[in-house]
Amino acid sequence: MKEYDLIVIGSGAGLNVVSKARQKGMKVALVENGPMGGTCLNRGCIPSKILVTPAELVRTIADAKRMGIHARVESTDYRLVRERMWALIAPDRDGILNSVNKDAGIDLYQTTAHFVGRNVLQVGDEQITSQRIIIAVGTRTRVPDVPGLLDTGFLMTEDFFEITDLPKSMVIIGGGYKACELGMFLASFGCRTTIVGRNPRLLKNEEPEISEIVLRKSREYMDVLVGKDVTAVRAEGGLKVVACRDRHDGTTQEVTAEQILVTTGVQSNADWLRPQSSGIVMDKDNYIIVDKYLETNVPGIYAIGDIIGRTMFRHTANYHSELVWYNMFGGKRIELDEHAVPHAVFGYPEVGGVGLTQEECREQGYKVLVGYSDYIDCAKGYAMGEEDGLVKVIVDRDSRRILGAHIVGPHAAILVQQIVYLMNAGDQTYLPLARSQCIHPALSEAVVRAFGSLHDPDHHHDH
Repeated sequence: MKEYDLIVIGSGAGLNVVSKARQKGMKVALVENGPMGGTCLNRGCIPSKILVTPAELVRTIADAKRMGIHARVESTDYRLVRERMWALIAPDRDGILNSVNKDAGIDLYQTTAHFVGRNVLQVGDEQITSQRIIIAVGTRTRVPDVPGLLDTGFLMTEDFFEITDLPKSMVIIGGGYKACELGMFLASFGCRTTIVGRNPRLLKNEEPEISEIVLRKSREYMDVLVGKDVTAVRAEGGLKVVACRDRHDGTTQEVTAEQILVTTGVQSNADWLRPQSSGIVMDKDNYIIVDKYLETNVPGIYAIGDIIGRTMFRHTANYHSELVWYNMFGGKRIELDEHAVPHAVFGYPEVGGVGLTQEECREQGYKVLVGYSDYIDCAKGYAMGEEDGLVKVIVDRDSRRILGAHIVGPHAAILVQQIVYLMNAGDQTYLPLARSQCIHPALSEAVVRAFGSLHDPDHHHDH
C-alpha cells in the first residue's frame, strides 16, 4: 500500500491545496475521474460566461430602443463563440495535466476512487493511504425520474458545452440559475427556448421581488413555464415532446423541441467515494458533514467545495481550500465564516446577492430594517432607461449590521460586491457607505439610496 503526506480527491479547488503541499515538499496523491480542473473550468462558470457575455450584448441591443436606438443583430456566430470557449478551456485543462504529470512529487490517479477502510482508498487495482485526506469531489447533475426521458435523450451541463451546432429549439427542464443563463444564451443565439420549472418562481432562492423581475424580463425573449411538473417525455417525428402538468390547477400541456437540456439541480458525488467505509458521516442527501474547521468526524479527513452541500460556488471552494490548508498544517485553526457568501446569476437581467434573504432573517429571529431602491430613481439608471433594476438591502435593526443585499439589473454582481466588502469590514455596518461621497451620476447611487430608505418591513410599506 502506498503512503502519502496528503491525498486530494478532486482537481477543482482541490488543486489549490496540491500546489501548496508541493511547495512544502510533500508527497501528494491526486485523484480525478474526469477532466482536470473540475466543474468550474469544464462545465460551469467559465464556459457558461464565455457564452452568456455575447448573448447579453444581443439583449442589450434589443433593449436599446428604450433610449431611441433602433438596431438589430444581423447574425450571431456560435462557431466563433465556441472556438473562443475551447481556446480557454482546452489549454487550461491540458496545462494542469502536464504540470501534474511533470511533477515527480505528485502521483495522479485518473480513476474513481473509493474508501475501503479508515484512511484507505482503492484506486484502480492499488490501495493508497494518508493521515491527511481532502475530499473535493463535487456534484453532478441530478436527472429527474421522468417516464421516457432516458429513452428520448437529453443534454446536461456535463455535455452541453460540447455541442457543435445549436439546435433550432430547446426545452430546458428546471428553473434555476443554469436555466436562466443558458436559456438566455440559447434564445439570444436564435434558438427557440422554453423553460419548464417546477417552482412557481424562477430562481426560487432569490428574493421574491427579484424572481418576479427576472421572470417578467425573461419572458420577453423566451417562453417560461413555472409551477409545472414534467410528467412524461417522448420522441415524435424527429422531435422531443415534453408533457407537463400545472401544479396549481392540474391542466396539462405539451412543449416540443429538437433537444432537451436538464438543469434540475445536482446530487452529491459522495456515492462514488463510499465515505462510510472510512467512518465518515453524511447527511440525508449524501453530502459530507464537516465541522467549523471543515473537518469530517474522522480526524485528518477534511471536505471542501460543493461536496459539503451548502454554498456551491467556485469562489467559496477556493476560500475553503485556503482554510483547510491552514487548519491542516498551520498553527492556530481558523473557523469557517459563511456570513457573507456572494453569488451572481449572469442571465438577463443579471442578479447579484450576498448574505441572508428577508425570509431567512425572519427564520433566524432577526429584527430587521429593509431598504429598496429602483435603478431608475438615480440619474444614471434613468439615463440607461433601466426600468427594472432593483436594489434590496437588509440590516439588523439595532446594530445596523448588514445582513443581506440583493440586486437585479445591469452590473448587479459588481454592485453587490461593494456591499460584500462592507460586510467583511469593521463592525459590518453600512456607516462607511453613509460617510462616503458617491460618484454622481453612477449606478452605485442606487446602493446608497437603498440604505437611505431603510424602514421596518412589518409596518406596511408597498415597494
